[in-house]
Amino acid sequence: MSNSKSNLIRITNGRVVINGRIEEEETLWIQDGKFIDPERTFWEQRIVPDTIIDAQGMLVSPGYIDIQVNGAVGVDFTADRDNIVEGLDLVSKALLRFGCTAYCPTLVSSFPDAYRELLPHLKKRQGNIHDGAEILGVHLEGPFISPAKFGAHQLETLSISPNGVVDFEACYGFKLGSPSAEHIAFITVAPEMEGVMEVIPQLVEAGIQVSIGHSGATTSEAEKAISNGASMVTHMFNAMQQFHHRDPGIIGILGSAQCNPYFGIICDGIHCHPNSVKIAHTAHPDGVVLVTDAMSAMGLPPGEYHIGNMKVDKSEDRVYIQGTTILAGSVITIDACVRNFRLFTGCSIIEAIEAATLHPARALGITHKKGTFQSGADADFIFLDDELRVKRVFVAGEEVLI
Repeated sequence: MSNSKSNLIRITNGRVVINGRIEEEETLWIQDGKFIDPERTFWEQRIVPDTIIDAQGMLVSPGYIDIQVNGAVGVDFTADRDNIVEGLDLVSKALLRFGCTAYCPTLVSSFPDAYRELLPHLKKRQGNIHDGAEILGVHLEGPFISPAKFGAHQLETLSISPNGVVDFEACYGFKLGSPSAEHIAFITVAPEMEGVMEVIPQLVEAGIQVSIGHSGATTSEAEKAISNGASMVTHMFNAMQQFHHRDPGIIGILGSAQCNPYFGIICDGIHCHPNSVKIAHTAHPDGVVLVTDAMSAMGLPPGEYHIGNMKVDKSEDRVYIQGTTILAGSVITIDACVRNFRLFTGCSIIEAIEAATLHPARALGITHKKGTFQSGADADFIFLDDELRVKRVFVAGEEVLI
């Protein structure tokens, strides 16, 4: 089923996840690919809908947002330079069937020539049924991270910034404040590395969100990074100092009185024990942002794949750097993360859904267009059954065949 954007569409008979609750009597109205004010539509314009969509009692949620996607269905955004345009289209379409209607393509640590070749192709792009999920901007995960916590990143690519922001610009190949920089959603950095702490405020001032991760930062260093403008933590518990009661490192942010950043959680039961997920949720429920950290093998059978320039082996449910026991991203989907999150924490349906909708939208500062049903927001939404399984997906008001 496909609806023309110019039509006035009414969604009825659904249980709408809105404003922190589930409303059974809520009716949603859509026109030109956006949610519109129903009172104004009915009382001022005095018009009736062209199309009525019966949700048949299902849950109606904003589309899921995944801010950390390294690749999927055989595509690796960092390594597949020759086919990046085709690969981007393939992943954007594939993500829709899991309810993901917007995402951040993620590049792992690379040499400068890779950024110069890839970034011109990784631009923000509106979602639609033809091109797939919306591209919200690139997540640059490195290379200004710690060699002690490099995870699945190629050690030789890592960098420091003794010359401050000049080193960032030289590495990525764009000037802060330039049109090219507008396509960067956020950058993951290790704040303890030389010169990085001082660059954080400049990145934020230029409109780029900063997340801390792949870092051996102490709790005080993490708190300073947050006070300097960093607003997120990349995949909490992974690639950071293990918890110690005298100095819990970045994990200690969860108990901080003055810092309340958003934090990614890979909810596959492998990257984080279910109890760890529950601890994080209990400590700071409004900060949870579910991410997949999906890599090229997501959606494919077991075998040999790659992340960046590193070969990996995929079993049924996990991926390791070849010849090691180092996890190399995940193969979970965002809808499975939502279901696991509810299972692991015992949270409500609303909390589980908002961790993949409202929270990532807030983290990126885009709630005016994503993650909500407010008037003017993009009409990206999904129908879910009571087990939180995706049944129908809509992008800009049009239904996707899944």
